[in-house]
Amino acid sequence: MPRLFLIPNSISERGFDADPNAVSAIAHVRLFFVEGLKSARRLLKQLNPDFPLQECLFLDYNEHTTSAQIKEYVPLLKAQDSGIISESGCPCIADPGVDLVLAAHQHNMDIIPLIGPSSIVLALMASGLGGQNFAFNGYLSKDAKERAVKIKNLEKRAKQEGQTQIVMEAPYRNQNVMDDLLAHLDVKTLLCVALDITGKAQFIRTKTMQEWRNFNVPLPKKPALFIIK
Repeated sequence: MPRLFLIPNSISERGFDADPNAVSAIAHVRLFFVEGLKSARRLLKQLNPDFPLQECLFLDYNEHTTSAQIKEYVPLLKAQDSGIISESGCPCIADPGVDLVLAAHQHNMDIIPLIGPSSIVLALMASGLGGQNFAFNGYLSKDAKERAVKIKNLEKRAKQEGQTQIVMEAPYRNQNVMDDLLAHLDVKTLLCVALDITGKAQFIRTKTMQEWRNFNVPLPKKPALFIIK
């Protein structure tokens, strides 16, 4: 039975040191479902400079992929080993991949997750806020009022359930989200800000909200996670 490989991509400009076993595991794969063609081709060349890109079939798989397209992909899945490559980080974790993986399960295919960077896991590891009980909540609303309500609800869950709350944000909205966190979280609440993880501008700090208010440094426009406890 053909296998579906889940292939992580770099989360910063520095790339990452891939597991040699993972590199050899996908050496024969020629069918890839990719979130971004350019980043997928770059990754494969980083993993193996001699990777025969001209022999590969790259199919779009992103947030715009429809259920009808997924059905069209299934016969290809069943015909040969293939891989899913995210634009950044791990497939299926705050990235496309879930529907295709589920379809593969429904056809009794083997799913092979490969080792690679996840900004969510790395931020949680470095936060000091506990990974025994946590929730990843994706992106906050673009609407300021809805965002404020969500922030207060996340803080409530963190306090009542002892559950670490993680949110992700687009670089251009970092400061807006930070301003809302400063405005709506209790002074004793702990917040970790994790920016540009593994990158040249990496910044990871955990402080009380009172300390963050005194810190008051504008956040750069880099990929960010905010962790509340």
